[in-house]
Amino acid sequence: MIKIKKINFQGIKQKFQVAKPWDDVIIFVLNILIAIPVFIILHQNLINPNWPLNIDRVVLFIVMIVVIQVLLRFMRTIILFCIILYFLILIYGSTIGNYGFNSVFEDYNSIMYTMSDNPYPQDIIIAKLLPFPSKSKIINAIEYQNPKIRNFAIMATSKHFKDIKGYSDYRTIIQCFAVFKEINNRWNYVSDPKGGDYIATATESLLYFSGDCDDHSILMAASIKAIGGTPRLIHTKGHIYPEILIGTVTDLEKVNFLIKNILFVNESKEKKLFYHVDERGQIWMNLDYTARYPGGPFLSEEILGALTLN
Repeated sequence: MIKIKKINFQGIKQKFQVAKPWDDVIIFVLNILIAIPVFIILHQNLINPNWPLNIDRVVLFIVMIVVIQVLLRFMRTIILFCIILYFLILIYGSTIGNYGFNSVFEDYNSIMYTMSDNPYPQDIIIAKLLPFPSKSKIINAIEYQNPKIRNFAIMATSKHFKDIKGYSDYRTIIQCFAVFKEINNRWNYVSDPKGGDYIATATESLLYFSGDCDDHSILMAASIKAIGGTPRLIHTKGHIYPEILIGTVTDLEKVNFLIKNILFVNESKEKKLFYHVDERGQIWMNLDYTARYPGGPFLSEEILGALTLN
């Protein structure tokens, strides 16, 4: 007779079991790591009732912690398997460029920053979960090292604000604003072909200064990066627009003075500047094609993702 060995489930169970009290510690840490991305996803997709002090979101986070803690306790016998699975998911997300280790770290900072006593919580970007649309195509289309883009940007800096003196610390930003002025003064909005999303390269849009919002954003980002600025693209519902890194609150005060008193006096007269503050406290200013001056009104404010070009 053929003897069939019995599988020692008890032995397998013990191999995946962590000794006390470390199992409780690991469960709690894993709980936090899981809760952060889940909370961000729910935060993005649930209607915000606008309760004072974001109490609804605080309650949501606490409920999530409790539920996940209970579930993990039921699974404590295979806790090592859960950890391995979690890290495999993050490794996969990091590899394909979606949600990975960096995203978890940044979203954790975002949550802490949002829950702090910040006077302008509406300016904080905490949503970076959804895949940026056509990300690889857009990155490839931002040809900031192409000589044609570089030469165009240099032409713009020679044409606008060349004689501004006394602001050497903000020379690069002033020159990027010159690029903004040149592009937005000439931009002609043209829709994509029906039934398709056409991604034009920066050099392609440079021919006629025409295209839709993503074409404008690509050309703006490429031109700004070509002369040392730091741009990023913001994805909202049905829209993409560019922003430029301004820096700190002190930098914002200087830039605000420059825009309203020297560079875009008529365009910005008696108007406010629109910008976002990220989870690190850095200020990004709107450069959309609909804006007549840097920091002009947002066309769409609900942010679904950000693509930063470092």
